[in-house]
Amino acid sequence: MAKQQKDKKYLFDDPRNVRRLLGIFYVSLGVLLGLELFVHKHPHFKWEEWFGFYAIYGLVSCILLVLIAKYILRPLIMRDEDYYDE
Repeated sequence: MAKQQKDKKYLFDDPRNVRRLLGIFYVSLGVLLGLELFVHKHPHFKWEEWFGFYAIYGLVSCILLVLIAKYILRPLIMRDEDYYDE
């Protein structure tokens, strides 16, 4: 039984599937950026009219969240490896 679970291949065990999925994501990003040319926006601020503003805003926000989690939150909540063994 355990050997069957070890031999079982999952969808993303094959690197080709990962590359296909990344390709789909990149094409989706390109299509969404291209559609931005045809969608009328209702901006509240001047910079919201810039092409690709929301894509860049999302990318920068995600990077900031990761950096904050890694360098600020992790040291605050991180415990020693044997914390629960004591």
